[in-house]
Amino acid sequence: MTTPTVRVGDRDRETTADLLSQALAQGYFDLTEYETRVQAAFAARSAEELRRVVADLPVEHLRRTDPRRIAARKSAARASVRFHLAGYAAMVAIVLAVWLTIALTTGSTGYFWPIWPILGGAIGVLGHALPVRTYCR
Repeated sequence: MTTPTVRVGDRDRETTADLLSQALAQGYFDLTEYETRVQAAFAARSAEELRRVVADLPVEHLRRTDPRRIAARKSAARASVRFHLAGYAAMVAIVLAVWLTIALTTGSTGYFWPIWPILGGAIGVLGHALPVRTYCR
C-alpha cells in the first residue's frame, strides 16, 4: 500500500525558506548551499521533498531561536504585566473608594484597612513583573 503524496503550497515553501535563512544566519552552511536548498524548496511539489531539504538541520532549534518568535513572546509577556497592573490599579481604586465612602458616611477615618489588599496585590504584581523584566532584557 502506498501512502498518498501530500502536495505543498507557497506558504509551506516560504516557511521552509525561512528555516533555511535562519540556518544560514546561524552558520549551518554557506551561501552556495543555501541557494541550492532554497531553489530545491521552491521547486518542491510534495511535503516529502520539503522534508528532504531540511532533513539534516535541527529544525526545532531553529524555530525556538527565531528572532520573530522571541520578540513575540517578549511582547506577550510585557502585555500580560500591563493587564495585571491594570487589574491591580482597578482593585486599588475600588478598595480606596469603599474605604473613603465608609469614612465619609460614618464621619470617622478609623483603621486604614485598604493597606492590606493593596500590599498583597503589589506583591503579586511585583512577583509577575520582575521575572518578565529580567526575561525581556
